[in-house]
Amino acid sequence: MEAVWRMESAKIIAKLARMLRNVGLAEELAQDALVSALEQWPRTGLPDNPGAWLMAAAKNRALDELRRRKLAERKSAAIAHEAPLAGQAGPEPEESADDDIGDDLLRLTFIACHPVLAAEARTALTLRLLAGLTTSEIARAFLVAEPTIAQRIVRAKRTLAEAHIPFEVPRAEERAERLSSVLEVIYLIFNEGYAATAGDDWMRPALCEEALRLGRILAELAPGEPEVHGLAALMEIQASRIGARTDAAGEPILLLEQNRGRWDQLLIRRGLAALRRCEALGGALGPYALQAAIAACHARAPTAAHTDWNRIVALYDALAQLTPSPVVELNRAVAVSMAFGPAAGLELVDALAADSRLSGYHLLPSVRGDLLEKLGRFAEARAEFGRAAALAKNGRERALLLGRAAACGAAFQ
Repeated sequence: MEAVWRMESAKIIAKLARMLRNVGLAEELAQDALVSALEQWPRTGLPDNPGAWLMAAAKNRALDELRRRKLAERKSAAIAHEAPLAGQAGPEPEESADDDIGDDLLRLTFIACHPVLAAEARTALTLRLLAGLTTSEIARAFLVAEPTIAQRIVRAKRTLAEAHIPFEVPRAEERAERLSSVLEVIYLIFNEGYAATAGDDWMRPALCEEALRLGRILAELAPGEPEVHGLAALMEIQASRIGARTDAAGEPILLLEQNRGRWDQLLIRRGLAALRRCEALGGALGPYALQAAIAACHARAPTAAHTDWNRIVALYDALAQLTPSPVVELNRAVAVSMAFGPAAGLELVDALAADSRLSGYHLLPSVRGDLLEKLGRFAEARAEFGRAAALAKNGRERALLLGRAAACGAAFQ
């Protein structure tokens, strides 16, 4: 049931939001359909197509709601000759001549990224609806507290409802101002699939596939936007590694230890082509294009030893200038350690320890442990890996970190 809901919930909510023009109500009715399935399926057995069953049940609830509205409107008109309820005027979304998106999920992304919402609220709401991410998973992406994310989502739904936002595809000129939020949402969905925040699986490939699909559609809709192609390139190249990131038992394999023969060469070619399209449009590279260029350095290296770490450091320098972030700085420190030695990287990591935004970020002690291990400081490394494991919420990642702590302990003894 959990697997079916993770795969189908976003499609169901997107369809219902299009019918009802109310995000909060769409989510409620979708969850009502889930409750119905939880009640019926244990008695009747799993349907041949669980996703279709949930969609049909949810649409029936949406149709009931629309019938109730129309009845209320007719009664109101008969009594007071009032106009239709606010927010219900205009053509149905299916009839809009300007709807060239043709995808419910991407359409809902643009709608939920409405400028009436603050940028943080747009992203949090859309991640909740489209990716089905929990508040914990979204909080991890933003490095903020879970209650803050929960409040943002509640306020965003309320704002959209109170402002009577039309659930129609924005026109071309309106899309431009929403594009950065849409790109951010798609990439955060991809990231959650690439490195799952919690659970027993190292990855959630279905989320990566969905983000890739949305990115490819967007690249066709906005061929003149460099960052659209930059994001597409980044996701294609990173997705090429998915088959090599775990062993047969599902245990994680880190980047430098992966069998590059298992990297998907078709996805790499697609990613490099998208990066070339981005560069051909001219201008300075944006944040997604810079990250795609970093990913391309790994993709072009036949072995880990052939990686051009000096270029990667330079690209991280540019990224840190463009989008200052403690996470970018942490990644830059790793690149510096590979280019100039673990001591150089450790100096940068230690400088980040005072940043409160990384206080609960497990990758900070994880990176520090890795650098200490390389320097032969095994007792300190063991403590850092243990701290990272205590902060990690993903079961596979926690096991990996505990294993590294144990190895350092054995080396120390």
